Amino acid sequence: MADAVGSIDTPDAQDEVPEAQKKTRKGGKRAKKGPLKRLALFYRQIVAELRKVVWPTRSQLTTYTTVVIVFVVIMIGLVTVIDYGLSHAAKYVFG
Repeated sequence: MADAVGSIDTPDAQDEVPEAQKKTRKGGKRAKKGPLKRLALFYRQIVAELRKVVWPTRSQLTTYTTVVIVFVVIMIGLVTVIDYGLSHAAKYVFG
């Protein structure tokens, strides 16, 4: 029994391309530019992305900074209390 035309096992005749006619790519767009041009492009893209950033106002920045400092102070206090309690518990147990 013969396979159907275009089956996976036997490709069609028009699908076969001789090796000499196949085009090979060497790196695409990056191979065409030197390292300094790629570096310059990278920095241009950085500047373009930084222009898209929505920077906070001074009042927002002050608010965010205050919230972070208050949170850090609370965490320092919590860790200090836990450390103090665990050290006294260790002295009580061990001696």
